[in-house]
Amino acid sequence: MEDNIIEIPETLDFTERVISVRRVAKVVAGGKRFSFSALVAVGDMQGHVGIAIGKAPEAPDAIRKAITKAKKNIITVPMRGTTIPHEVVADFGASKLILRPASEGTGVIAGGTVRAILELAGIKNILTKALGSTNPINLAKATMKALSMLRTPAEVARIRGKEVKDILR
Repeated sequence: MEDNIIEIPETLDFTERVISVRRVAKVVAGGKRFSFSALVAVGDMQGHVGIAIGKAPEAPDAIRKAITKAKKNIITVPMRGTTIPHEVVADFGASKLILRPASEGTGVIAGGTVRAILELAGIKNILTKALGSTNPINLAKATMKALSMLRTPAEVARIRGKEVKDILR
């Protein structure tokens, strides 16, 4: 997943979306210490998206931390028009995710976690199915894994030592 990470200048205009905020507890000698865990996605709606988790004693601090980390984990998503170039299946933990290209006008057919990430990436037409666990963190990481597995026809042609017209048959 890290092979697609690119350096993005801080001047780009990113949209942030909080996917989930959870209160987590650490059991210590005197009882429980509560803090917050925030899962955030950032994207420019033009093929760049990243996710991260931030933890802090207060929810706003956790969200701010997550946004800062997410901007450092941006990947580039190859697209064909407003959809993805090919079908891809990815899993993370007990979550399994299928992403399929869709024709114009279909929209983003996805659940909350996956939808947020795909919309921030700029994908407008896609079919998705989440199998197994729907834990937001595992689904978000499975989505990022799936998006990083996507390849353009030019990349596939270069890897196979062929020309693009041979790949697109």
